[in-house]
Amino acid sequence: CGLMSWGEAQKSATRELVRQVGAWIQAERRNFDRDQVETKSLNSLVSYVDRQAEISLIQGLQAILPDSGFLGEEGGTQDWVEGGFNWVIDPLDGTTNFIHNLPPYAISLALMDGDSLRWAAVYELGQDRLYWAGRGEGAFCDDRRLSIAHGPTIDQGLVATGFPYHDFDAMEAYLQVLRACFQGSRGVRRFGSAATDLAWVAEGRFQAFFEHGLAPWDVAAGILLVREAGGHVGHFHGTMVSDLTLLHAGQIVAGNPLSHAALEAWTKLYFEA
Repeated sequence: CGLMSWGEAQKSATRELVRQVGAWIQAERRNFDRDQVETKSLNSLVSYVDRQAEISLIQGLQAILPDSGFLGEEGGTQDWVEGGFNWVIDPLDGTTNFIHNLPPYAISLALMDGDSLRWAAVYELGQDRLYWAGRGEGAFCDDRRLSIAHGPTIDQGLVATGFPYHDFDAMEAYLQVLRACFQGSRGVRRFGSAATDLAWVAEGRFQAFFEHGLAPWDVAAGILLVREAGGHVGHFHGTMVSDLTLLHAGQIVAGNPLSHAALEAWTKLYFEA
């Protein structure tokens, strides 16, 4: 039954919705008051912009795909539909960047069909680029198809990561992998938006990306983007798992096939299974 309700018209409407909410976020950016920011938890900031953007996305998506469930960063979890369609949403990935007027920051949303990723979009607002992908349909930036080269090897390019900001127990292992990246790649970059990092892996800007301490909404869309562009995605120990399990693994390694293999070897070596 699901196939009939998710077609080209719905995909087009979803891209349009994401652009509309993105335009609203950018308008708010101009009159944003830092005093209105609340602290969600240690080093984690939230603003009314995040919350309002999530409400707008959920309302729009409910109209586009009725009866779908939601898992959202701002608590917009509306009854996960077992075995059905569910949206995994980060209304503003890179909130801290947004607050400090520093790109990148992005809207990230992914559609799950049962345990599998079906469709995804990452709208990076700083450069106004909409990345999207469908299972078996390829990955795109606006209208341009993305295709990851099998190489180059990790020493020929950049590795992206995110610094841990709450789960500090794994800090030593993280620093070991970081050291391997310093020595084994052309450089390490840290931009503060995992959704954007993964989109940029799909686009070939980064050879690879790794991070731990991540939530499902940080990575859901990016996983499909990288995979549909021809890259490899998994957790630190590489075993094959369902998309749903990977979303909840809290850790990710992504890259072109050769770079992914090299980076995964380091995460396997230093992180305990």
